[in-house]
Amino acid sequence: MRWLSPLPRPVQIRDFGSFMGHFRNARSRIQGIPADRVELPAVMFERPLYYLANRLAVTGHDSDIHWPSYSSVRDYELEFACVLGRGGTDIPAADAPSHIFGYTVFNDFSARDTQLEEIATGLGLSKSKDFTGSNVLGPWIVTADEVGDPYRLTMTARINGQEVSRGTSADMHHSFADMIAFASRSTRLHPGEVLCSGTVATGCGLEHGRFLEPGDTVELEVSGLGVLRNRVVS
Repeated sequence: MRWLSPLPRPVQIRDFGSFMGHFRNARSRIQGIPADRVELPAVMFERPLYYLANRLAVTGHDSDIHWPSYSSVRDYELEFACVLGRGGTDIPAADAPSHIFGYTVFNDFSARDTQLEEIATGLGLSKSKDFTGSNVLGPWIVTADEVGDPYRLTMTARINGQEVSRGTSADMHHSFADMIAFASRSTRLHPGEVLCSGTVATGCGLEHGRFLEPGDTVELEVSGLGVLRNRVVS
């Protein structure tokens, strides 16, 4: 049996940045300063900013990830996502939870060497996030009523069976309701869209200075949502 993504062709994927600890840790590594000295732009706290991911580069649980030939720095990102069951425009944050059908685990594979080159241009992300299988959803979608409070979930990453990070969705600065309200401003959202949480603090190799090697298996677990497993084969 071969697992597929529960949404092989999502209507849209928006990947937000809601964990400020992740950005502090990442910038700490890049800038070579302690994380508590990293100053983040005020707009990151004011708005749930996002980028549009390639909805056609989606794969599922237990898929092998063939790394792009232009990159040699392989990284994962521990996230989870809500899936919309209802669309709308200018959705109030108070009404937004009723638009959520369910939740799933998300792995935003990232070519870090390429990403650093792209960030330096000021044009945003490109091929660092856009390659075959770079967006992994699964192993399934858990309906919202089964999840209960999505802001009390433990988020764990393992490489080759060894735990490398543990965080919590309680640290999200922006809620999914905030994301839905922001994304729907003067824009119609549609059922089947995926809104991703962003990477939990300590939830990627960049934050630890430890990246993936060919043959490594990554397991991302979010309590109540399951374990999403993939192997990097090149």
